[in-house]
Amino acid sequence: MVFNTGAALLDAIVLAVVSREKEGTYGYKITQDVRKAIEVSESTLYPVLRRLQKDDCLEVYDRQFDGRNRRYYKVTEKGTTQLKLYETEWKNYSSRINGLFEGGESA
Repeated sequence: MVFNTGAALLDAIVLAVVSREKEGTYGYKITQDVRKAIEVSESTLYPVLRRLQKDDCLEVYDRQFDGRNRRYYKVTEKGTTQLKLYETEWKNYSSRINGLFEGGESA
């Protein structure tokens, strides 16, 4: 992709992916799901997960899987609120950009 992905957009994408799973989801699956939208490395995503956890947007817990602990991430109430804000901002932003590409005026 030729466009840079900023921190806010990465946060929004990760929150959207994690919010689809009520009981939470684990890091590798988050990476795979995010890669369906944008190309991103695990080394980029794990700091995003830590930042969202630090900001109380994600809660983290471990669960046994095949004899190992797997770290799970779940969206908190604050994370849900933040995701709704990101969704609103994204719709407004993408609408203005699409308007420019389609020859109209920006709002």
